[in-house]
Amino acid sequence: MRTNRIFASVAFTSLMVLATLPAWGVSKEMVQLQTQVQQLQEQMTAMQRSFDERMGVMNNLVQQDADAVNKAIAAVNALQTTLQKQQADAGGRSDQLSGQIQALNDTMDELKVRIAQVAKQLQDMQSAQQSQAASLAQQQQQQQALQNAPPPDVLYNNGLRDYNAGNNDLATQEFSDYVKFYPNTDLAGNAYFYLGEIQFKQANYQQAVQSYDQVLQNFPSGNKAASAQLKKGFALIELGKQDDGVSELRHLIQRYPHSPEALQARDRLRKLGVPTTGARRQG
Repeated sequence: MRTNRIFASVAFTSLMVLATLPAWGVSKEMVQLQTQVQQLQEQMTAMQRSFDERMGVMNNLVQQDADAVNKAIAAVNALQTTLQKQQADAGGRSDQLSGQIQALNDTMDELKVRIAQVAKQLQDMQSAQQSQAASLAQQQQQQQALQNAPPPDVLYNNGLRDYNAGNNDLATQEFSDYVKFYPNTDLAGNAYFYLGEIQFKQANYQQAVQSYDQVLQNFPSGNKAASAQLKKGFALIELGKQDDGVSELRHLIQRYPHSPEALQARDRLRKLGVPTTGARRQG
């Protein structure tokens, strides 16, 4: 459109020039002007064609750029979608991996507990085996010692002889051997009693009480039961347990009222200033 207006303006200007020319030069100048106008018109047409071609090229370039931009936008969108999907998949795989790791940790903890239980069972079994082995070895040693031990009457008489002779260490060993090798015989009660007597003489009152208790608990009908209870009462009093000692002496008097041990018990209670009767202390 702009080119057409320029062409019209040029043609109008040429006509005005022709109008001002003298009549005699009209033909020649007219021809020249027409020639120039024709040339100008051709140039304008070429310029229009060139302009249109360039506009077409520009439009193509713009269209191509627009297509490229659209393709780039589509590629970016696709890339974002892919990244989002990958992130989602990665998150899912991460959660799955975390779950698997947690399950593995739980399995390891359970396995550790089982291993600890098995180790404890093995340890218990080993301890039991060692205990059984030690018990068996001890029994074998006892059997061997019993085979090598003197006969019960010889061992007891040796202990009694050394006791009466004041050989307390030797008598202690012999009576201890007797209750170890022959714990179920009737004389075992007597051996415990003499062990208590030796301990009482040595002022070892606590062990003496334990030896007297062996007589009272395991041989309550033996010939040393009354003596053992009397001396237990005395030992308790020596230990500062007067109430317990008085209770033992009173119980002795109740069980053996006419025995020599009961007479000694009454005499000791009289010296303590307490009555000979009363409720026996429990425990």
